[in-house]
Amino acid sequence: MTTSTAKRVDDRDWSLLTLGDQIRQIEVEGYLVLPDLLNTEEIAALKAETSRLETIPVDYSVHQRGCPGIQFHGGRITRLIAHEPTIAFLGQLFGDEIVVMTFHYARSEPGHPGISLHADGQPYGSAIFGDEGSAPWLVRVLYYLDDLTPEVSPFRVVPRSHLCMHAEANPYLRYESHPEEVMVTARAGSAVLINHRVFHGNYPNNGEWAREMLAITYRPAWAGPVATVDEWKDEDLATLPDDVRPLFTSRNTRVWNFDGGNKPDGMQSQAPGMNPSRWNR
Repeated sequence: MTTSTAKRVDDRDWSLLTLGDQIRQIEVEGYLVLPDLLNTEEIAALKAETSRLETIPVDYSVHQRGCPGIQFHGGRITRLIAHEPTIAFLGQLFGDEIVVMTFHYARSEPGHPGISLHADGQPYGSAIFGDEGSAPWLVRVLYYLDDLTPEVSPFRVVPRSHLCMHAEANPYLRYESHPEEVMVTARAGSAVLINHRVFHGNYPNNGEWAREMLAITYRPAWAGPVATVDEWKDEDLATLPDDVRPLFTSRNTRVWNFDGGNKPDGMQSQAPGMNPSRWNR
């Protein structure tokens, strides 16, 4: 990690991380870069599709535009949901059936002022994130179709903020900046994965080109939202490719036992997924 008096920049070689390192990084620090997931041909094909999306500006800047709910768009955009290297990692991280919750497109154009530090996970729901954000565990995968440079809306994050119990880490708060925030740079085709409770955002776009991003939210099947969210429509599900369809189980799937006793039958004595040694993999 490069350190300067102005900003801390995380520009490490992410390809050197082991699986255990990757799991530790997102569990403890709250963010992870999976580098070079998409090649130049795949990026170009996705950009050809995103150029046809009808975008709308956000309320604070005409230079930040987006298009929500693109999971059924078709083509390369929809197929990205089942991108094998990402799904393989999430399978190791979750150890459970993977459920897709949301998918949207965002473009930060020159003049974009930056996104304030915020958390995507809010335990009682919100007007911005709906009840989808109330799920106890969510991972958002941010695929970048352009280089993340210091000048062109790089990612920013307050590491470990998702672990904090202090009132200043209330996930309904937002911050203009934080003295210990970190700038994350990466090559086009890489993805930044974030714990939904970590405080994050992006920096202004002071460069000469727009920075495009595709954001897909996944969760383990057990970790459903606290309130019922809209289900997928059967006619939309019928359009999905065979490898994508298994990820679109009910968004309200939950696994819990409200009446569970202190000594239920069939208790096990091993749970390798939560071994303290799991980071040594």
